[in-house]
Amino acid sequence: MAAALPSAYAAKNKTKFVPGKDLTLIGKVMPTPDRYARVDTVKYDGFTDYQRRSLNQESSGLALVFKTNSDRVEVNFDYKKRHHAYNGTDVASAGADLYIKRDGKWVYAGSGVPSAKGEPVALVSAMAPGEKECLLYMPLRSIIDEVYVGISPDATITPMENPFKHKIVFWGSSFTHGVSANRSGMAYPLQLQRATGLDIRSLGVSGNSKLQQSYARVLADSDADAFVFDAFSNPQAPEIRENFNDFVKTIRAKHPVTPIIFQQTIYRGSRNFNTDNDQKEAAKMAAAEEMVRKAMETDPNIYIVYPAADTDGSTCTDKTHPSDMGYYNWMESIRQPILDILAKYNMK
Repeated sequence: MAAALPSAYAAKNKTKFVPGKDLTLIGKVMPTPDRYARVDTVKYDGFTDYQRRSLNQESSGLALVFKTNSDRVEVNFDYKKRHHAYNGTDVASAGADLYIKRDGKWVYAGSGVPSAKGEPVALVSAMAPGEKECLLYMPLRSIIDEVYVGISPDATITPMENPFKHKIVFWGSSFTHGVSANRSGMAYPLQLQRATGLDIRSLGVSGNSKLQQSYARVLADSDADAFVFDAFSNPQAPEIRENFNDFVKTIRAKHPVTPIIFQQTIYRGSRNFNTDNDQKEAAKMAAAEEMVRKAMETDPNIYIVYPAADTDGSTCTDKTHPSDMGYYNWMESIRQPILDILAKYNMK
């Protein structure tokens, strides 16, 4: 679906559009032939058709950073596939999420999704004069060919250097992907990025993080300074025991001492009264604890942390996924433990 950028719209609204290719893109685990894809599925094999054609192409975790003195910011996308989610908002699945730095902090500025007719959406307007540093997150679930940033016609817009430091590669389930967040920047790795200044490279693969060798090879080839894995939310207990050691072995072949921080899977609201789910989730957590603790006996650079997104069901969206508040709780629960681990490696 091509973005609607007719000259008539630009003239009527007095808007100048700049393609994302002229701005700085951050958040990628590694370069890919398609700018807004996350995995080069030609170079790497072993993926299912769904993973290759759709999941790995989604733009979750990616963002543009730029400076502008415009009094407004608009956005439009060239969609290859526009996603609609039953358990999330269109703003998160197909829209943009904008933050602007103020007093050293990234502050929410606006979010929105282009219309079904392909018309741009205004994220923020009537801003005070002056240059702004902007952080614009891409859609969580859609596949895009290009993004266009709209500014006032007499304004300037320039790419800026990546404002974040230390390459921390996250990989994991729909939780890491950000499913059920209200907007794309509320995925817990991206909340952590803004809260800490860490250069988070987030590869969420909804429903498909099962300690597979296909993803292990991709992660091993990254230039990560540290890894953080939500690796136990999708596989069942037998899969965890079967796949864990080989997954770690593949990464360790190229990252012999890089810290690997595993996250225990979170408590899901579906466990409260469904005894089958409760037993499966308890077994999964026990297997994860067993395998990580055993690995830690011989590998001093493996760690485990314990996220807490929801304790009573109040932040659960669909029996499984947290709301924005749940993802905030998750981020807060792992922030200091992760910072403490990274500090051991002079990442401060």
